Amino acid sequence: MVESPPGGPTLDDGSAAAAYSDVRRFRLLVLEGGEIGAKIESTSDRCSIGSHPACQLVLDEPTVSRFHCEIRLVDGGARVVDLGSRNGTMVDGVRIRDADLGNGSVLRLGRAAIRFDYELATNRIALSGRDQMGDMVGGSPAMRATYALLERAAATSMTVLFEGETGTGKSVAAYEVHRQGARTDGPFVTVDCGAIPPSLLESELFGHERGAFTGADAQRIGAFEEADGGTLFLDEIGELPLDLQSKLLRILETRELRRVGGSKMITVDVRVLAATNHDVRAAVNDQRFRADLYYRLAVVTIRLPPLRERRDDLPVLVEQILRSLGARGPEAQPLRTADALAEMASAPWPGNVRELRNHVQRCIFHGRALPVDHGDHARSAAEAETVTAVVEVDLEFAEAKRRALIGFERRYLVALLERHAGNVAAAAAAAGLHRVSLHRLLRDHGLRAVR
Repeated sequence: MVESPPGGPTLDDGSAAAAYSDVRRFRLLVLEGGEIGAKIESTSDRCSIGSHPACQLVLDEPTVSRFHCEIRLVDGGARVVDLGSRNGTMVDGVRIRDADLGNGSVLRLGRAAIRFDYELATNRIALSGRDQMGDMVGGSPAMRATYALLERAAATSMTVLFEGETGTGKSVAAYEVHRQGARTDGPFVTVDCGAIPPSLLESELFGHERGAFTGADAQRIGAFEEADGGTLFLDEIGELPLDLQSKLLRILETRELRRVGGSKMITVDVRVLAATNHDVRAAVNDQRFRADLYYRLAVVTIRLPPLRERRDDLPVLVEQILRSLGARGPEAQPLRTADALAEMASAPWPGNVRELRNHVQRCIFHGRALPVDHGDHARSAAEAETVTAVVEVDLEFAEAKRRALIGFERRYLVALLERHAGNVAAAAAAAGLHRVSLHRLLRDHGLRAVR
């Protein structure tokens, strides 16, 4: 949930957490490549492996990417996710993108090999005592763990990188860190790095002097100066052009900037928070994002959980959305029924809370609980095999691709279950998946097997 680069500052817990969640501890042992025989034990629910010093397990091996893969504890098990590495990740001889790990599994990263083993001991993850933080609501363990991290981050002046899928509430979380921190009386300025043309982004961030370029008929104060004494939130930081990344790194290190067309250095007192809905580490591997800038931004990393990992929060989320829309009368009742909530809990929600809000709005408009989009789950096996996905050109490429992949997964799973009459063991064998992996995929898409 939270990562700090080795040798970096430690967080002081400014507010005592009310409880803890225990997660299994695991050990990684280097068998080949790097320092053979080196081993580490996990300290949280995530552990990254690569050649970059920000990783928990650092391998000095040329065939290992800076951020090669990450092990994540999910639903009582362990998964390994490849982070867009150059040479790929293999588990027990099979190349994977995302796969379950068993006790004794061997991971191969280029010429390096690592064995994964569970330990008998556990690690404790702090849980906040609250079930709401500003506009964020939900008392699920995933959210209470997130609140605990946000509380700790708010008590510091550190740079924070928020990660999470679209619609998980990264901007809301960033505002809460500002609001509950020492800079609460200062400005909170947001710049969406993905929504501003690259030609204008430098001026947006750093400002410009009159006559700096064609059309600059007046001096302009940039976002860094506007946020002086407060917080600057850089949304979609992964979209920042490379030439601006070096300038941002310099400002983060010196707290000094020069306006476009200017000659004077200006000192600013700004706390920087950043967010991304893509894994910036993959961009570092592809040299689309500077490794030193990532290291400087990710002093603390906080991941916002997707809605599918916090389905227990759906009732309170629906209530919050209804209140925000002013729906307190009969029009809200159809969405409060057990059937409606169960239907919503079974959906994958690729757009997360934002998509849920849109669904609630549509239901209010039509005056009834509408069916939830399950990603074409009602299609037959034949249709699922031949369906042509609609290209959503109104979305950014990465988001359109992600939604298309989610739709494909669901259609494949539906057809797979139909072919094997709901038998998970037979379906998993035919698909080349571990049964645990198939069960998790089915749960993620709200599908149920017969046996």
